[in-house]
Amino acid sequence: MIRFASLGSGSAGNALLVEHEATCLMLDCGFGLRETLARLEKRGRSPSDLSGILVTHEHGDHIGGVFRLARKFELPVWMTHGTWVGSREADSGLDLHIIDSHRPFSVGGLEVQPFPVPHDTREPVQFVFSGNGIRLGVLTDIGEPTPHVCDMLSGCHGLVLEFNHDAGMLAHSTYPASLKRRIAGRYGHLENLVAASLLGEIDCSGLQSLVAAHLSEQNNRPELVVAAVADALGCSADWVGIATPDRGFDWRTIA
Repeated sequence: MIRFASLGSGSAGNALLVEHEATCLMLDCGFGLRETLARLEKRGRSPSDLSGILVTHEHGDHIGGVFRLARKFELPVWMTHGTWVGSREADSGLDLHIIDSHRPFSVGGLEVQPFPVPHDTREPVQFVFSGNGIRLGVLTDIGEPTPHVCDMLSGCHGLVLEFNHDAGMLAHSTYPASLKRRIAGRYGHLENLVAASLLGEIDCSGLQSLVAAHLSEQNNRPELVVAAVADALGCSADWVGIATPDRGFDWRTIA
């Protein structure tokens, strides 16, 4: 059994909790210390419950709160060498573990499999978490799916998947042209229909839970995301979860 919950998901900050048996990992932390503690409390957790923090990449909405939280509560941190270099952070007082983007490692009872993704940072990764044969895949902050990404996510029992923007809304937004190109580019963020098509490329036969994450508040709508997922998977609209910026999503269980 794996349990997972989000403290918030969006351009203002991201943090995900993943639990298996006595292990509780935080994936990214883009919130300030006080905000992180308040959001943890809403999920019934405190820093003392955490086994450590994983980091996907060095953008502020994912790494902004990591180092202060880790130092204050003496939590180990795992990230790639490129992400560490990109963070421009001193390692004093930090229990830092540099990971290989292709090599799995274990934290307590959880096996953690990083995998590289195309995104506009130095060495970004996403993760698949496994425990007793149950697999949770997390994929946000990616410009376009690759065959390796599809291989990694096939057969997962739970997915947290980026549905960042609607192509039409982004094209007609007030964003500068350069920002539009970045978001829509191959190293940017997943568009709704591209994310939905990824679901058609992977094995979803055992999928028990899907949460759409990292939705743009300006260039997307939850109803567009739900419709895209329901069409891709043939599921009911109320089966699709949505991670919000202010609350993320509450605990979900896959077993």
